[in-house]
Amino acid sequence: MSGAKRREFTAQMTNKYCQGSARKAERVVGWKRNMVELGLAEQRTGIKCVGAQSAKSGVKRWEEQQPEAAKILKEIAEAHGQQDPTFKTTIAYTRLTAAQAIIELRQRGYKSEQLSALSTMAVILNRMGYRLRPVVKAKPQKKLRL
Repeated sequence: MSGAKRREFTAQMTNKYCQGSARKAERVVGWKRNMVELGLAEQRTGIKCVGAQSAKSGVKRWEEQQPEAAKILKEIAEAHGQQDPTFKTTIAYTRLTAAQAIIELRQRGYKSEQLSALSTMAVILNRMGYRLRPVVKAKPQKKLRL
């Protein structure tokens, strides 16, 4: 448990066993007093405090950092892509490798600082829905006798 659920639980237990006292809950159970007070305030007002840390922290994906390059990469992959010959999946198979994608992006004027590493480019292509697999021809169906 973490976040609002944890604070809700601590507030319920504090009201039940510690007469609603955050100091008593800190002394008896060992919970941080600030967390218990926040949980009690959330319970009293009905307003949940939601942190925005996940929106502000972490490294953004390459597609978010370089949206124009991502758009061009998609165009390149579309040019090299083919639909699954059996039409059973929505995955587009491609013969485009990550190294070839980096080379083509460099030819279009992108610097190496703007492009990701080789292994990361392979992950980006997979995330965009392009799998590096040999494109096979569809096998013809056998003639059916009716």
